[in-house]
Amino acid sequence: MQQQLEHELDEEEEEQSQLLAAVVVLMGAQQSLDLQAAQRANSRQYLLHGELVGHPRMLSPWLALYEAANDWGFITTMGIDVTTFHDILQAGFEDRWLTTHIERVDNPQSAAIRPSRRSLDSAGALGLGLHYLCSTTQNIALAQIFSLVPATVSRYLLMVIPTLLQTLKQMPDAQIRWLAGDEFEENSMLVEEHHPRLSGAFGTVDGLSLPVQTSNDEEMENSTYNGWKHSHNINNVIVYSATGLIIACNLNAPGSWHDSHVAQPIYKKLHSDTPDGYFLVADTAFPHGDQSIAGRIQTSMKAGTVLPEGDLDRELISFRQTCEWGNQTLQGCFRRLCVLLSCENESFRADVLECCVRLFNLRTRRIGLNEIRTVYTSAWKEGAEQERIWAGFRDMLFKDQRRNDRVARFHIQVSYE
Repeated sequence: MQQQLEHELDEEEEEQSQLLAAVVVLMGAQQSLDLQAAQRANSRQYLLHGELVGHPRMLSPWLALYEAANDWGFITTMGIDVTTFHDILQAGFEDRWLTTHIERVDNPQSAAIRPSRRSLDSAGALGLGLHYLCSTTQNIALAQIFSLVPATVSRYLLMVIPTLLQTLKQMPDAQIRWLAGDEFEENSMLVEEHHPRLSGAFGTVDGLSLPVQTSNDEEMENSTYNGWKHSHNINNVIVYSATGLIIACNLNAPGSWHDSHVAQPIYKKLHSDTPDGYFLVADTAFPHGDQSIAGRIQTSMKAGTVLPEGDLDRELISFRQTCEWGNQTLQGCFRRLCVLLSCENESFRADVLECCVRLFNLRTRRIGLNEIRTVYTSAWKEGAEQERIWAGFRDMLFKDQRRNDRVARFHIQVSYE
């Protein structure tokens, strides 16, 4: 009996020793975690909820901008006005935001969707996506604007950009389509008003090279490396009409591809969907395509070539400048295209590019902020009668200045025979 008691006491002491050892191990592990957290805090480069201003749904810099509902505030930060912003919401973005899962590890796709628990409502999500496209700021700056931690910003953007693209594809004003029927003649007439010798020109075409990050994958790195520019890029070819719209484009091609390869879909449209007598204007470096589209792409003379009589070459150079205006407007509004794009998530990069070009057309049609449109389509001068009225209105306002103008006699006016 005594031996049995001693045995039980030994077992109890052993269990207590094991329990004590486990407690010591757990306390040591916790202290190690606390020490690591303290060390990370000294070099932490991200924000916590307590360090952000306000609340994403009640008080944030974004809500101040949204509630002010000022058109120029929206255009400056998001590229579109208030009305267009709400039109995108009503075109399907809001419904998709409320009915689509946000991918995350701790939230399986089978879980119920709870949009009320999300940090941003549909307007905030759209604002986040447009701020991202129209700025060069990092996610940490967007986190301060929307009162979100950077991890949430990254996760939301992966959903917002594809959702925005799906919505834009259903909006008529965001369409990207080739001209059809009388549109070729209408665009050609707009060009002829400024360049009488370019009968049949309806648009310009040019390549746009955008920088991308360097990939760790050797095959991806080789495909994006451009030996001529000595940098990693993606190539795009864009066609602008005389009205300032993007009517065709091929996006997100590897930087190692030549423009002649990237432009193949556009060559097909010139061959199959373009009437005889109409052509695009490009710079001298742009490939003209094969014999099947001979004459469908016109360029100016190369340097050192003896110019023929007349001003055709000068007019080609002048009109070709419109594609430079278009590319500058595209990158000027959507500043995300000016920074290094992701090299890993190719589908997300493609969605970003297509969102930008579709928003470009939407912005051109709805707001009219487009240099090509401003120069080649004038709302004040639509016919001879309107031109006469405008000229008279100008003379009434500035007749005194014109009378005292001592420089006008030195102006040279060019007339074509």
